[in-house]
Amino acid sequence: MTVSMTADRTQEWVFAFLTDPAIHPHVHRIDTHAASVFLEGDRALKIKRAVRLPYLDYSTLEKRKAACDEEIRINRQFAPQIYRRVVPITRGADGSLVVDGDGAPVEFAIEMARFDECQTIDHLAEAGALDPALVDAIADAVAAAHAVAPPAPVAPWIESIFSIIEGNARALHDAGYFPAGQINNLREASLLAFARIRGLLELRGQQGQVRRCHGDLHLANIVLIEGKPVLFDAIEFDPKIASVDMLYDLAFPVMDFIHSGRYAAANALLNRYLGMAGGETPDGLAALPLFMSLRSAIRAHVLLARLDRGDEEKTAVIQSAQSYFELARRLIHPPAPTLVSVGGLSGTGKSVLARALAPDIAPLPGAIVLRSDVVRKQLFKVKDADRLPESAYRPEITEQVYEILLQRALRILAQGHSVVVDAVFAHEAERTAIKDVARGLNVRFVGFFLVADLAIRISRVEHRRRDASDATPEIVGLQEHYDVGAIDWIVVDASGTPGQTLEDCQTRIAPVEPAQADGESSHGPLPRNIK
Repeated sequence: MTVSMTADRTQEWVFAFLTDPAIHPHVHRIDTHAASVFLEGDRALKIKRAVRLPYLDYSTLEKRKAACDEEIRINRQFAPQIYRRVVPITRGADGSLVVDGDGAPVEFAIEMARFDECQTIDHLAEAGALDPALVDAIADAVAAAHAVAPPAPVAPWIESIFSIIEGNARALHDAGYFPAGQINNLREASLLAFARIRGLLELRGQQGQVRRCHGDLHLANIVLIEGKPVLFDAIEFDPKIASVDMLYDLAFPVMDFIHSGRYAAANALLNRYLGMAGGETPDGLAALPLFMSLRSAIRAHVLLARLDRGDEEKTAVIQSAQSYFELARRLIHPPAPTLVSVGGLSGTGKSVLARALAPDIAPLPGAIVLRSDVVRKQLFKVKDADRLPESAYRPEITEQVYEILLQRALRILAQGHSVVVDAVFAHEAERTAIKDVARGLNVRFVGFFLVADLAIRISRVEHRRRDASDATPEIVGLQEHYDVGAIDWIVVDASGTPGQTLEDCQTRIAPVEPAQADGESSHGPLPRNIK
């Protein structure tokens, strides 16, 4: 990092003015590697630091002014309620500084509406588990931003991945906090992963999946305002950095949730986002391990860039950077996928169990959940909570639904990602067919068949609200006469609480040794992850 000495002295003068207790008695300053933010009252002033980095240049006043203008233009698309305008900091005739004065500008700042800094999603994730509705809202916000993002050239994005891998390796070496052998192994594994999926990425680009995205969507850049998640601080300094595969944009918050130990949130975010595609089988999951690993490695070395300023929290910054580096190494070596099927009559708790199991099924961030009730609604192009007529449950329609489940599970597993399939599976042929999918791909299969008394099942169905299932107490009663045949899956008594059923099923999934990284012994299990 280089700094213009003249610009640096001018900025220190400006920064001293903005933190002068006689003029600004209640200001709070926050520094990053590329900006300083001054919080006071209901306003925030963000000033670009006079630095030149490999990926940005704020070394002159003109360049900082242009960057401020561009940040306003870009971020108003995501957060119009936050971004107000660009204001000059001027020098008066008496030599004093004024914010938005009439004198000659010596610096420029982005004026923003101040929000509660404790409401950024990283802080909320650190404080505890997130409400599922909030995670859904985050996924919806990201999907909505991607839906209107303009298409971007594909070739520069594909070529940039090699530069990202090499840039990460150089920055991690230069930081001096990580073993050179581990950095080199991460680089080599990343290059191999890129070579394997390059054709896939080119195809996704042809399909319009490369767009001008947010570009820096870690959890600290998402904030709750009036109860709704708002994306902010999108990359403005280089459109090439933000012109990426949409799944690479999503990989940042997914990875950050994993890093914070919020595995359920990471899994729910991915599942909800993919669900926005209207049921289309995702074709980019094979790229997710590389995408998340790259994002984690970037976080590691960007955090360490803060140490150039003599950060008072040096030890904490180094520890956080090291944990991101270790996560990058783990993510680039995903274990083999698993197919889990959850069957049982209506009201046994299949869907609750499927969602609860998914985050704990390796590889990270957990399994994709396929639910027959949702697939049926997609088949008829209605919303999940809309009721279908009785004709939608004819045997030939149900057969079609199960075939779709099989094909989607097959495509997801073939990409190296795990699947949980949630359906009644009342017939032996249906159970055999899903098991054959796993056998054909030589992946591990675990089947659960839930059972519960009729009264319990009826009660559960009666208490459902806005659910994809159309089951009624009458249907539950009719199912009591089903001949399910011989069940060779694990039969689970689901009469207790959802937590008891989950614990019972988790203990019945035999552990598998975690993947080895870099030819070394395992560097520890992933917390809460079924290996």
